[in-house]
Amino acid sequence: MIPAIIAFAVFLFLGVPVSFSLGSSSLIYLLVEGKPIGLVAQRMFTGIDSFPFMAIPFFVLAGELMNRAGISKRLIDLADVFVGRLRGGLGHVNVLTSMFFAGITGSAVADTSSEGPIIIPAMVAAGYDADYAAAITCASSVIGPIIPPSIPFVTYSLVSATSVAALFMSGLIPGILLGVSQMIANAIISKKRNYPRSERWPSPKEIGRAIVRGIIPLFMPLIILGGIIGGIFTPTEAAAVAVLYALLISLLVFKTIGWKDIRGALIETAKTTGVVFLLIGCSNVFNWALVVEQIPQSIALFIGKTITNKYLLLLLINIFLLIVGCFMEGTAAIIILSPLLLQITQPFGISPIMLGTLIVLNLMIGLVTPPVGLCLFIACNIAKRPIEAVSKALVPFLIASIITLLLVTYFEPLSMWLPRLLGYA
Repeated sequence: MIPAIIAFAVFLFLGVPVSFSLGSSSLIYLLVEGKPIGLVAQRMFTGIDSFPFMAIPFFVLAGELMNRAGISKRLIDLADVFVGRLRGGLGHVNVLTSMFFAGITGSAVADTSSEGPIIIPAMVAAGYDADYAAAITCASSVIGPIIPPSIPFVTYSLVSATSVAALFMSGLIPGILLGVSQMIANAIISKKRNYPRSERWPSPKEIGRAIVRGIIPLFMPLIILGGIIGGIFTPTEAAAVAVLYALLISLLVFKTIGWKDIRGALIETAKTTGVVFLLIGCSNVFNWALVVEQIPQSIALFIGKTITNKYLLLLLINIFLLIVGCFMEGTAAIIILSPLLLQITQPFGISPIMLGTLIVLNLMIGLVTPPVGLCLFIACNIAKRPIEAVSKALVPFLIASIITLLLVTYFEPLSMWLPRLLGYA
């Protein structure tokens, strides 16, 4: 197994896509061990042959449709009537919009790409530093995969055999807490720099119009969560219902998309799903090889002998995942690392639900950190600012995110209270 692990590390260092790195190193393992190479295809197919995997393309498609329907402006206007009058109002609007957006797309990249072109120029025009506007935009986007529905949670549930509904519930409070912590950071910085607030309170007519325009997209997460909790449909069926709802309001209510947009959404969904499924299939081969060689068991045994404190283990896992998130794409890291971390944490009595929340939260923070922080790159491109300058402005929000992470880590009810209340744990 050592040649395969070395090959995997070399492939990653050379910039080979993670899925091909996993598949190639697995093939090397089979050749070295003299096992039939047909196992690659067999294990890949086994890895994706699961009905719950249908939730992934459906959730992606629902997010794509809503994104193309132009919901960003509606959500920004809705957030503005609630927090725009506060000091640093557009910063608060930015974060609150991301919290709204989270319940619709579940994607940090979609959040930055859709919200950024509208809110960043507006913040700069209002007197905010461009670096700061880009920083708060990409920082708040990580809320997207924490508040349900969440594609990373769906991915984790499938590789860990954990309830999707339980994971959705476990991410709700941490996601809201993450948004609140970033709004607190924005309030402190805005007061120090004297960033502007809205000149006047919105009129009742403006408030009513913003609520009517913005509330329709927000029914989607309510339908998804309500249907799952009420036992009306499974998470996979909920994803299909989300697509139907997105189609109906985009075509019949908003009337902002046509068949060309639907075709584009289907193409993007196929691309995203293909990447995710290839990752899952190749990682299943690699993880199978690790299990055959009993590497996860050996690591778990070693850690069990050297670390006896659960809280120290959780701290080390957080540090490890934060570092991994800086260098590896989140979905790939979830698929590769979740089985190993489950093996390690099981003897300590750490809930797989709580572990999933910590894994996703850590890796999503990695989306805004160099060198591979995709949301950071997108925000910098929109603001036309260098990564170094935006990264510096990002520090207060990273601190707020890490404080939230530590609270979720060491105060278990933040992630487990809702799943237990609803009977999922």
